This record gives sequence, C-alpha cells and structure tokens, in this order.
Amino acid sequence: MILKKPEADAAIDKSENVEDAVCDCLCVHHEVIDKYADQLITLDRANSLSELFKTLGDPTRIRIMDALAKSEFCVCDLAELLGLSQSATSHQLRVLRNNDLVKYRREGKMVYYSVHDSHVSELYRQGLEHIDEG
Repeated sequence: MILKKPEADAAIDKSENVEDAVCDCLCVHHEVIDKYADQLITLDRANSLSELFKTLGDPTRIRIMDALAKSEFCVCDLAELLGLSQSATSHQLRVLRNNDLVKYRREGKMVYYSVHDSHVSELYRQGLEHIDEG
C-alpha cells in the first residue's frame, strides 16, 4: 500500500528543512532490498571504518596528514611546522600510527614519519577534493 503526501513536489528544494527530505510516500521496494541485503558492509568492518574516520576527525591530525602528504618529516620538524610541542605532535602521530595512517622509520636518533601507503594518500586527496567541490 502506498500512502502519498498531499502536496508532493517533484523538484528538490535545497532550502527545505531536513525533516522534509524524506520520501513523499511510504513503501518498500523489495527487489532493491533483496538485491543488496547480502552486499552490505559487516558490522565489524563498519566499526573499523568508523574508527578510521574518527581518527581523521581531528583538525590537528588532519594538518599532520596534510604535511605528510607533501613530504616525509622528522618529529622535530613536524612539530615546528605545525606550531605544536614535540610531545603533542608525538601523541597525535601515535594515534595516526595505531590506525595505520602513518608509518615511521628511525635513522640514528631521528624518527621520520610518512603517509602509510597510497591508499591513505588517496583517501586524503579525495577528502580534499570533496570539500573543494563546494
């Protein structure tokens, strides 16, 4: 059974309230549900992806990712570049490293960080591209 709202308007109005941005009728398309039900992300994978985005949800970590997307940096230089203490920088790098977003290498007494791999670089680049679309 399909119930229609009385004043259904075909055009999408971007200024409409979020509460109004719902279907104008109540119905379930079972063929769509059947087609995609077994293709949805698992809860475990959804939780892992959510953690990844939470990690990227901090402006300081985004600024670190921005710097590392451009070049490898030692912790001292990265802290100076971002105007942070070495301790604060190390803490944020640890969070990024624990989520496999950055990696490091030791050279003598120096530790250099870089983006973990091309997937991370691409994720960052696409995020920037998305926000630049306006």
